[in-house]
Amino acid sequence: MQIRLREIRKSFKVYKRPEGKWGLLRGAFMRNVTRVDALGGISFDIEEGELVGYIGPNGAGKSTSVKVMSGILTPDSGECTILGKIPWKHRVEHVSKIGVVFGQRSQLWWDVPVADSFDVLKDIYAIPPGDYRLRLSELSATLGVEALLRTPVRQLSLGQRMRCELVAALLHRPKLLFLDEPTIGLDAVSKLALRNFLKEENRKYGITMLLTTHDMDDIEALCQRVMVIGHGQLLYDGQLSGLQQKYAPEVVMKVNTDAMIAAMYNDLALG
Repeated sequence: MQIRLREIRKSFKVYKRPEGKWGLLRGAFMRNVTRVDALGGISFDIEEGELVGYIGPNGAGKSTSVKVMSGILTPDSGECTILGKIPWKHRVEHVSKIGVVFGQRSQLWWDVPVADSFDVLKDIYAIPPGDYRLRLSELSATLGVEALLRTPVRQLSLGQRMRCELVAALLHRPKLLFLDEPTIGLDAVSKLALRNFLKEENRKYGITMLLTTHDMDDIEALCQRVMVIGHGQLLYDGQLSGLQQKYAPEVVMKVNTDAMIAAMYNDLALG
């Protein structure tokens, strides 16, 4: 078992400025504090080689749980082990075995060429030079970014940057890949290419993937298993087909075309 969560809870303090004409002034001395429960005791297991869709509305807790699993956040309570390690306690060992792609955040250096960012990541992950060159060549060719390697990240389109982000996340051959909205803002062609690449990486190398997205086309194209989260609770965990049957059953409509045509002719005749 590669991912194991048991009763993970995480809350945040939200500070609100007092309302009214003098709210800004009073807010300098007094703030209203509200506690928001992002995760309310979530539990699940993910086995090696699975490609799992993780869906839910904004604020449901998807990104928070991904950040807990990647070691960015420490939960308030509960147990989480990734490849036998606790992410927030064994950060160095943990990050060497995972890859993370956040659709709205970058792990590349904004003002330097893409290749320079890859070289820095090679040193961070201590990738042997021979393995680095081989993996970079393989990923660059597959994702079509060879011509972009000398381009500063700030000059890339969103689709180009996302492809480079995937290269960066996979350079060190991680066993787990967390994908948080990886296709956000991409055009249809870029989405298809990204989906095909992820399916091939999963098939070829057995990389376990957890995909959070609002795009159900991504889920249908990539995932057989789906987890649905809402208000910090796991609402559904099972096959995509089961989710469709439970919440969006197929509706069969029978139409008597002969009657429709007869009615149309009657209307025309009366007109």
